[in-house]
Amino acid sequence: MKTRWKISPYLYLLPALILLIAFRLIPIVMSFIISFFEWTLHGTGDFIGLHNYLKLFSDPEFWQSMMNTVWLVVFVVPASLIFSLIFAVLLNQIKTLRGLFRTVYFLPYVTSMVAVSIVWKIIFNEQTGLANKMIGLVGINPQKWLAEARGIFDIFFSGFGIDLPNWLGGPSQALFAIMILTVWKSLGYNTIIYLSGLQNIAKDYYEAAEIDGAGKFKQFFKITLPLVSPTTYYVLMMTTIVTFQAFSQVYLMTNKGGPLGTTNLIVYYIFTKGFDAQEMGYASAAALVLFVVILGLTYIQKRLEKLVNY
Repeated sequence: MKTRWKISPYLYLLPALILLIAFRLIPIVMSFIISFFEWTLHGTGDFIGLHNYLKLFSDPEFWQSMMNTVWLVVFVVPASLIFSLIFAVLLNQIKTLRGLFRTVYFLPYVTSMVAVSIVWKIIFNEQTGLANKMIGLVGINPQKWLAEARGIFDIFFSGFGIDLPNWLGGPSQALFAIMILTVWKSLGYNTIIYLSGLQNIAKDYYEAAEIDGAGKFKQFFKITLPLVSPTTYYVLMMTTIVTFQAFSQVYLMTNKGGPLGTTNLIVYYIFTKGFDAQEMGYASAAALVLFVVILGLTYIQKRLEKLVNY
């Protein structure tokens, strides 16, 4: 009887464990093995050792895709954190129809990325898109958006007669359009997570602060921000991981990685090498490098979270 009760919890976990091993662990191990072979979609090739990795690190297209992805993460993650927290604080003040507003904010997250990407591609259309019509209301000339390879910093400062070198030009305008979509898509989920964190803060802290004469801004920076730091860490970590894995919006909104490859993100690069060029070994090596990068960033974020809390 005792043995049965010790085993039974693991039997409940067994279906999930089987799925985890079959669709997570085994593919990771297989990808690691394949990365040392000249592997194609048609079968196994010769063992070539570290050749795929050496080829990868000497490929300018790989470094461009990695840099594009870094730009995406650098812009999307802080914007997602800031806007999500602001909207969560505003939603937390609403007493009536709170559930309706939560649903409205959460809808973009549960909407298919395919549908969302197609809609935003229409919005960013150079001739008939809503984006150009909106900026035209404030006197800004129509933009090429998804077809513009120039950096957004270069475009901005050129309006003041300042020419920036290429390395200071920033992400392309096409990639910036992808960033806008990515922030908008993740906003609802992050807002709901922040809202849950805010509602776990005891009201006693704010009541004591009001008695001491602290205003709303001081309460936000002295009470709200420190007490939602665990939520901030979770949102930061998950948003970073998901942004590094961005693929669908590039595949659907831009043509083969956008103008001059400026929207060619690392996952799209892996896809093209694996399925278009049929270099599965090479694509597996790139996927393993991405895995190590995400794992390293997650570890760094975890260490920083511990230092901050300490």
